[in-house]
Amino acid sequence: MKLRFTIILLLISINHCIIAQTPIYDAATIHHPIVAQNGMVATQHNEATKVGVEILRKGGNAVDAAVAVGFSLAVVLPRAGNIGGGGFMLLHSEKENKTTSINYREMAPGASDKDMFLDENGDVDNRAFNLSYNSAGVPGTVAGLAYALEKYGTMSLEEVLQPAIRLAEDGFEMTYDFSRLLQSYENRLKACPETEKVFYKENNEYYQPGEIFKQPDLAWSLKQIAKNGAKAFYEGEIAKRVVEDMKENGGIMRMEDFANYQVEEAEPVWGKYRGYEIASMPPPSSGGVHVVQMLNILEQYPLKYLGHNSAETLHFMAEAMKLAYADRSEHLGDPAFWDVPVEGLASKEYADDLREKVNRYSTTPSENIKPGNPVDYESNETTHFTVVDKAGNVVSNTYTLNFSYGNGIVAKGTGILLNNEMGDFSAKPGTPNAFGLIGGEANSIQPGKRPLSSMTPTLVFKNKKPYLATGSPGGSRIITTVLQIILNVIDHDMNIAEASHAVRIHHQWLPDVLYAEKGLSHDTKQLLAQKGHIILQRSVMGSTQSIMLKDGYILGASDPRRPDGGTLGF
Repeated sequence: MKLRFTIILLLISINHCIIAQTPIYDAATIHHPIVAQNGMVATQHNEATKVGVEILRKGGNAVDAAVAVGFSLAVVLPRAGNIGGGGFMLLHSEKENKTTSINYREMAPGASDKDMFLDENGDVDNRAFNLSYNSAGVPGTVAGLAYALEKYGTMSLEEVLQPAIRLAEDGFEMTYDFSRLLQSYENRLKACPETEKVFYKENNEYYQPGEIFKQPDLAWSLKQIAKNGAKAFYEGEIAKRVVEDMKENGGIMRMEDFANYQVEEAEPVWGKYRGYEIASMPPPSSGGVHVVQMLNILEQYPLKYLGHNSAETLHFMAEAMKLAYADRSEHLGDPAFWDVPVEGLASKEYADDLREKVNRYSTTPSENIKPGNPVDYESNETTHFTVVDKAGNVVSNTYTLNFSYGNGIVAKGTGILLNNEMGDFSAKPGTPNAFGLIGGEANSIQPGKRPLSSMTPTLVFKNKKPYLATGSPGGSRIITTVLQIILNVIDHDMNIAEASHAVRIHHQWLPDVLYAEKGLSHDTKQLLAQKGHIILQRSVMGSTQSIMLKDGYILGASDPRRPDGGTLGF
């Protein structure tokens, strides 16, 4: 009885209702990972996870499964899964012994300009910035997934799209979380008649958990892509419908913007931490640079000895976070438009210099922290999924619409939700964006430019072999969430389920607040307060989907912080 009571309390602490449709760890395995030998998929929706495993069982590799998952999440997780957004893929090809990054982040339309979201007083018009047709950047997801499949996959686009088409056309069971969110976002989603038609019944009733939810217009779009490839999206009928809707509603995106979209493949950002190699996403993601930067700062502190989530450990972590986010505000942007000092930011020497600014006994006020000079050392809504196949190929992918359901606008006749990624630019340098992040000229709006991102798909290598693949949604908190997964595994010897469940913190320099999930002890918070930290409690941060390769086994875990996620292997 005592054990049962303890387990009940633990489940309650997860901060989400436990629903019968939501796969969870049972009482005996709540802190143990899912184990497999032939392949594994971890996503934020169990239906998409099943799709990925289905592809792996048919003989597809990790990239085939990842592309199938990416399209399927556009159907079953429309708050974040998408074909109207963009993102980043980090992949490791075991046969080629190659690790690479694929950048399919959105691009600003050709008619964009630096001041396009400022009102007559020179202030940011937040509604236009985040919830208008012009808040959408040119989508990159279809181009990025198709590129990855053609270059690194083994199956055809038509094959991997069939599960997503099936889910859109035949429907799937509405989950409790999906139903709840449609009610929560009702005012914003019903502001667009096409969006209302897709997500709400004609009689103004809500879809209830367990009901079958179908998306015929989205099925049509997916079939167009399956038949004609990415050209259907960027040159064909889909692009024509999106542009026509744009023209009717004051949007600036045009056919030439779709035709000019480019995917970029690049070398990841690399770092080393306690003998492990870290590979993460390069700019215009800020995640990879700053994860490596924070690990470099923290490497000289005995975190294992100090203990997991002790006041001392959390203090050093928070100070490292502040220093990294201060640098983010000035130095990070699209490298095609801004000279980003990646090598300097990721260098051990620069970290040594930054570490000198950390006081062990008290926090440094954010107002006293300014962006550093790394050049001297040169030599929210989002979802993540991770896939590993039996050959050791690994995909870590994060993509997004930005806000939940993007700008809330479904392009007429397509079933496709548009992103609001223009809101990730600095509409007015020095003014916080929707996530409270400060940006400068490096991230100002320019035609064809990609907005800065916090998405951080990451791989960790041990003895030159993939050891951990992880990533998370969470807006500005993505980077620190990924950091803590890595620290939990390497410094604190946690298995991947334990590392995923552990309480998280976050500091982003400005505002000068240390955010903490429920679960830190009162004593720990008091000790942090004595060092000068201002602590603000948050319910949950992030939703990691992580896989480890250890001792010949594949070990995985989906974060319990959001319902409907699932990890499956075979």
